[in-house]
Amino acid sequence: MIALLVLLGVFGAGAVLSLRSVLGAGSWLGGGRVAVIPLRGTIAEEAAFTGALEQFRDDATVRGFVIEIESPGGTVGASQAIFEAIRALREDDERPVLAWLGDVGASGGYYAAVGADSVYALPGTITGSIGVIMEFPNAEELFRKVGVEWEVVSSAPHKDMGGTRRPLTPADREILEGLVRDVHEQFVDVVSANRPLDRTTVQRLADGRVYTGRQARELGLVDGLMTLRETVAHAGRLAGLGPDPAVVRPREPAIGLFDLIRGVSLDRARGWLGVLAPLRSSAPKLLYEWR
Repeated sequence: MIALLVLLGVFGAGAVLSLRSVLGAGSWLGGGRVAVIPLRGTIAEEAAFTGALEQFRDDATVRGFVIEIESPGGTVGASQAIFEAIRALREDDERPVLAWLGDVGASGGYYAAVGADSVYALPGTITGSIGVIMEFPNAEELFRKVGVEWEVVSSAPHKDMGGTRRPLTPADREILEGLVRDVHEQFVDVVSANRPLDRTTVQRLADGRVYTGRQARELGLVDGLMTLRETVAHAGRLAGLGPDPAVVRPREPAIGLFDLIRGVSLDRARGWLGVLAPLRSSAPKLLYEWR
């Protein structure tokens, strides 16, 4: 910035025009850039991603968005929150919003992707896995062998269902299967509402199986096969920046020496390292996740 002011003072506007010609029309000085926002790892919380999205949404120099997805999915709530943030940007903003799927963009990762204007993948991307899973351990036999007995006082017979202390009763299983069916239907609703596919077709595809990117393109789950670089170039063209736009990414936080000396919380350190999934508790969770 200081160099730019010196150029303005000494050489006038001609120097800025020359600098613009060197940097290109897609640079910050040339009028805009494309924000590439990563969504990586198991999805267990939405705050880091939605915070970055909001930051670039408010940046007038950002003229387009690419959501770079490398994720097998994760919890239902976080996946839905990220989808809603992307969908809101797409619907409320004229700037292009593209999603790109890398090695894996499945289940909750795919759920998030369909919030964008269009979705691109590599031919060998693993995607799809439109389904829901709920799993939890039953350690009743283990507790019995080691001589541990659990005393449970609850307000109703289903209050402790899904815990580690006892197996599911038939009534418990019926209740949990109802939850799984409902969130599966929500997944189908989102895909059919945001892809050029009717609901019957999506239901046929939504049996939990995964597809390659090429298969997904043939089935209408993605719009095309591109590398990340090609997707950014496409976003640049759509934004009027040309095929070689300037790119901006969220700043990667780092752990400093004093943080290590003082000690940091596990959650904070994990966020700095870009790993979204916390250690799972034994509590049952509904998951949009490829296993």
